[in-house]
Amino acid sequence: MGTRLKDVADLAGVSFKTVSNVINNHPNVTEKTRQKVLDAIAELRYRPNVSARSLRHGRSGFLAIALPELTSPYFAALASELGAVAKRQSLTVLIEETFGEAERERIALDSLDTQLIDGVVFSPMAMTSSDVAAHPGSTPMVLLGERGHPAGFDHIAIDNVRAAHEVTQHLVGLGRRHIAAVGAQRAGTGGLRARGYRAALRDAGLPVDPRLVVSDLDFSRASGARAMADLLDSGRPVDAVFCFNDLMALGALRVLHERGLRVPDDVAVAGFDDVEDGRYSTPSLTTVSPDVPFLAAEAIRLIVRRLADPEAKAERIDVPFALEIRESTAG
Repeated sequence: MGTRLKDVADLAGVSFKTVSNVINNHPNVTEKTRQKVLDAIAELRYRPNVSARSLRHGRSGFLAIALPELTSPYFAALASELGAVAKRQSLTVLIEETFGEAERERIALDSLDTQLIDGVVFSPMAMTSSDVAAHPGSTPMVLLGERGHPAGFDHIAIDNVRAAHEVTQHLVGLGRRHIAAVGAQRAGTGGLRARGYRAALRDAGLPVDPRLVVSDLDFSRASGARAMADLLDSGRPVDAVFCFNDLMALGALRVLHERGLRVPDDVAVAGFDDVEDGRYSTPSLTTVSPDVPFLAAEAIRLIVRRLADPEAKAERIDVPFALEIRESTAG
């Protein structure tokens, strides 16, 4: 026979009702008592009957997060922040990694649309807006990012066009005139950042040289390194590089170092996302820093709001950002 609630109560030296209050996050429990119960639960490896709790309360207390890749420092930091905010709302986070593949994203949505999940925070990379709209489901869902945000869904995103415009404008302001863009795409994040890059060059009266725009990359360090090497080998003059995420920028920094070029004296480098590695690289990396704590707090708020009022009007939230100017452009 498995561990019972009574077993936990006996080990913790409290009543059956107190254990139930701790499991259900009742506020009228002292921190000392709560910790005794949690220690007993951990020691006995007790697992509450989630299905029964869901039937009694109409909530499971579980929130799902579907993200493209947890090896990405940005998404790892986002998952951690979402988990911390959810915990303060007495929600437990389950994480689903989709690898940015359409089929995996569809499978994730299918598997998460269940009574055992109170809400879903979903960052689609491959599914289109129409794909998401065709999969409404019954579980409250908040969409993150630039892909798949049809009307009627809560949606949170950074203004990528404006952010990329600010980065490029910063490089132009430093006197750079041959600014490469690494990571352009036709749509999605890379497409929006490319739009901001081109707009900033046009606003400065500079031509957009398609030979300095490197497209269709996977936003990895290796891709950034290859793109930087190809740009240098092309013979085209390059005095600045705007990489559309920090990982590619770190790869570019490595190649510039290997080629004996000084950053930022010979080539200035900027990234996007403000991952921790960029703050400690040599030189430290200039980057766009999205307000990830704000993003996480708003995502959980929207889930909780929709649980309370399923008919609430959908919200579109813009994530604040800052341009963090560091050694890779400012010296």
